Amino acid sequence: MSETENEEADAGAPQQSDLDFKINLLFPGVVVRKDLVKAVKGNAIVPSYVLEYLLGQYAASDDEATIQAGIDTVRKILAEHYVHRSESELVKSTIKERGRHRIIDKVTVTLNEKADVYEAEFANLGIKGVIVDSPVIKAHPKLLVGGVWCICDIEYFHTDDQRLVPWILGSIKPIQLSKFDADQYLEARRGFNTEEWIDLLMQSIGFNPEMFSRRGKLFQLVRLIPFVERNYNLVELGPKGTGKSHIFSEFSPHGMLISGGEVTVPKLFVNNSNGRLGLVGYWDVVAFDEFAGKKKRTDKALVDIMKNYMANKSFSRGVETIGAEASMVFVGNTSHTVPYMLKNSDLFDELPEAYHDPAYLDRLHHYIPGWEVDIIRGEMFSAGYGFVVDYIAEVLKSMRSKDYSDRYLQYFTLSPDISTRDRDGVHKTFSGLMKILYPGGEATREELEEILRFAIEGRKRVKDQILRIDSTMAEVKFGYLDNEGTWHPVATLEEDEYPAYYHRVHEDAEPEEAPADADPLGGRAPSGDAAGSDEVAGPEPEPELLHGHLEYQGGQRGVSYDALLVPYLRGASQITIVDPYVRMFHQARNLMELIEGIARRKDPADEVALKLVTVENQDGPEKLQKQYEYLLQIKKSAAVLGIVFDVEFAEPHTIHDRSITTDTGWRILLGRGLDIFQRMSDSPFDLATKYQKYRELKAFGITYLRDFDE
Repeated sequence: MSETENEEADAGAPQQSDLDFKINLLFPGVVVRKDLVKAVKGNAIVPSYVLEYLLGQYAASDDEATIQAGIDTVRKILAEHYVHRSESELVKSTIKERGRHRIIDKVTVTLNEKADVYEAEFANLGIKGVIVDSPVIKAHPKLLVGGVWCICDIEYFHTDDQRLVPWILGSIKPIQLSKFDADQYLEARRGFNTEEWIDLLMQSIGFNPEMFSRRGKLFQLVRLIPFVERNYNLVELGPKGTGKSHIFSEFSPHGMLISGGEVTVPKLFVNNSNGRLGLVGYWDVVAFDEFAGKKKRTDKALVDIMKNYMANKSFSRGVETIGAEASMVFVGNTSHTVPYMLKNSDLFDELPEAYHDPAYLDRLHHYIPGWEVDIIRGEMFSAGYGFVVDYIAEVLKSMRSKDYSDRYLQYFTLSPDISTRDRDGVHKTFSGLMKILYPGGEATREELEEILRFAIEGRKRVKDQILRIDSTMAEVKFGYLDNEGTWHPVATLEEDEYPAYYHRVHEDAEPEEAPADADPLGGRAPSGDAAGSDEVAGPEPEPELLHGHLEYQGGQRGVSYDALLVPYLRGASQITIVDPYVRMFHQARNLMELIEGIARRKDPADEVALKLVTVENQDGPEKLQKQYEYLLQIKKSAAVLGIVFDVEFAEPHTIHDRSITTDTGWRILLGRGLDIFQRMSDSPFDLATKYQKYRELKAFGITYLRDFDE
C-alpha cells in the first residue's frame, strides 16, 4: 500500500483514544473495534457474538491495514459460507456438486428414539435428519436445547435407500472460544483504574461510555450479573427501546432468550414423557422477553415450578430432584409513568396476574428500573475497542463458581432488619458486580460501598413493592452500618423523587395533593433559568380564566403558552389539538413546549391523553419523513412526562378550524393554531430562544368557549 493510501485509510479510521491504546496493549488479540460488526453484518441475520468470533480471528488488531484485511476476509467467509434462507437451495446445490462444503448455520439436535440416533436440523439451510455422532453431543450438549450457531462441513452422498438422508455431517464446531488464560485476564485488569475498566466493559457491550452517567453504566453492567453469578434472578421493567433484551440475545453463546409467551414446563425444566431436560439444565442464563402483560395467559403449574426453582435451585423430574444453576431474567415493557404506577398500583403492575404474587416476586434478587435507562440512539453505540464477545463471555462463565459476597464485611454490616431472602439478594448482586468490576477481589472501601449501596437499592425496590401488594408484611429498614457504628440508610431514586406516592398510606388517610407548580419529575417547577420554563424570577400567578375573544398584535411580546393555554388545560385527562400545520421543526417545537407546560401543571402521577389532528406534509417525501421523525420524538418524550401522545392524519379539506378541546368542557379556537411566534435567531444567547415571553408574536386571535360550568 502506498503512503497516500495509508494516509487515506488512517483518515477513514476512528481516532484511537488513550483508553483504546491501553486496551490493545494489555489485551492483544482478544479485543476488536466495535463498529466493525455493522461493517461486516450486511443482511446476515446472525447474533453479534458470531460475527465477533470471526472478527476476533481475523481483525483483532489496532493496525488499520490488518483490520481492513480482516474485514475483507470475514465478508468473504460470510459470503461463501453463511446460509441465507432465501439461498438455501443454491447452497444445497453447491454441496451436491462439490461433494463437501463448509457452512455457518444454527444447528439443533434431537434424539430419534425409534432409530436410536441423534439427528441435526439446520435452521437456514432447511435440512434435517442429519446423523450426529454421540461424542459430538457429549462434547456440546447445548445442541439439544435451543440450537447453537456452528461452523459445519456438510457432505452429500445419495443412495437408493429412501430412508437415508443424503446429507452427512463431516465436522461441526460451535462458534465460541475454546479456552482463555484467566491469570492473564486478572493481571491485565490491574493495568486499568476502575473508571477505565468500566468504560472498557461498556465498549465491550457495544456502547459509548461517554453517553452514560456512572449510574447508567452500572445499570448496563448489572445485566451481565446473570452470566457471572449462578441462580441469579433479575427483573427489568421499563419503556420500550432501552435495549433490555439485547444482551441476552446477542452478547453471549451461554444465554438463551425466549419469548415470555413461549414458556412451557417441558421447554424450561423437564419433559416427563421422555425425561429430557429443558433449558435450565444446559444454559447459564434463560431470559424471558416480553414478559409483561396483565392479560397474558400463564400456566399455574409453570409458575409453581419456577418459584420452587428460583428459591431452591432445583426442580423435580418424577421422583428425582434435579439441581441446575441457570440464572433467570425477566424483561418487559411498562405502559405508564413511575408516579402513575406508584399512585395507582405498584412497579410490578404490568406483570401477568399469576406472577403478580409476593411469593414469586420475593425470589427476585434485583430490579433494574428500566425507566432510568436511556432509550437507545445511534450516537450511543461505540466505535472504540472492547472485548471480543465470546472472550468476555468465557471470562464471566469461568467466574460463576467464585463467591465474593462477603468482601464488604471488613468495613460494613447489613441492617439486622434485613431478612435472609433480602440478604441473599443483596449478596448475589454485590458478588456479581465484584466479579465484573474487581475480578481479582481487590477494591477500596469507597468502591465496595458504591456497589453495596447499589445492590441494596435493587433489592429494596423489589421488597418495597411486595409490601404494597401484601400489606401484612412488616416494613424493612434497608441500609448498613460502618465500622464506626454510623447508620447509612439506602433509598431508591423513585422514593426520593415521589415521596408522596412511594410510601404506603392507610386507607383512611387522604392522599397528599401534588403542589400546583409540581414539575413532571415530581418536585416543584423550576424557576429562573430552568429548561422549558417561561419564568425568569419566580412563577407567575395563574391568570383568570376568560370566556370570549382576544386579539394580539404582530410584534407584541410577553405572551406564552403557560399564560395563554395551559391554565385552560389543567385537570383535563383528554385533550385534542386540531392544527393542520405541525410539520416543520419550529412547529413541532411549539407543540413540545405546550406539552412541557401541560406536564409542569399536572399531578405527576396522572396521565393525560393528548391527540393531535394534523395534515401530512405535502412538500415531498423527505419533508414528510422529517415530519414523522419530529412527531415520533415528541411521542417518546411526552411518554416520559406521563402524556400519551397520539397523531391522526386528516385530509386537508376536512380541517376547517384550528382548536383545542378538553374533556373538562373547554374549547379554544386558535386563529393561527400553535404557530403564533415570529422567527427567532438561532443564537443560544438570545432569551427568546428559551423563553416564549421574549418572542415577538404574529398577529392572531383566540376565542375561549366553555361548554358547561363546573
